Amino acid sequence: MWSIRMRLLASLSPMVRMRPAWALKPSAAMMTRRLARHQAFDAGFDPEELAEARRWHKSFQPSTLPQGDTSFSRSSGPGGQHVNKTETKATTTWPVSKLLAHLPKILHAGLRHSKYYTRGNDSITIQAQTERSRSANQAENHQKLYDELMNLYAKTVPAESSPDKARKYEALKKTAKEIRLKEKKFLSSKKQSRKGGGFDY
Repeated sequence: MWSIRMRLLASLSPMVRMRPAWALKPSAAMMTRRLARHQAFDAGFDPEELAEARRWHKSFQPSTLPQGDTSFSRSSGPGGQHVNKTETKATTTWPVSKLLAHLPKILHAGLRHSKYYTRGNDSITIQAQTERSRSANQAENHQKLYDELMNLYAKTVPAESSPDKARKYEALKKTAKEIRLKEKKFLSSKKQSRKGGGFDY
């Protein structure tokens, strides 16, 4: 009585049965897809830049940001006579060049994609007019900038991968490399066989 293995081999086409054993294993393309699933979240980043960004995030406070240039004007919309007749609306502008000096390198590119970015003067411009005092609206602008930078960090910097996931990814990467080399060697031998007039099995 045939074993399960023999029945399985018998069900395969002759061409597949004659392929080397390694060829029945996952292909390089399949391994690439597995790598993508198991890839450590931070595997594609520069380790030094990631470390710099994470240190910055742990110690960052709104008070460490530059003050920016603030101007005041009359508010518009609802809010009563006081809001509409006094210049309490605060508009604060930060040149991108000055903000970059306070941010880790990994966040630099994303700053110019902020919803507050103004291309004309290459700056971050934020407005607030909900409060009755100038200082409160100015403080709100600073809080908005802080929140925007925290959102940028969250979208840009991946969470730290667990040691177990990192080890699994490295093992899969090693296996994928071995499979690619074997497939390359197999294709090379087929070419040589064709040139020599032999069989390309």
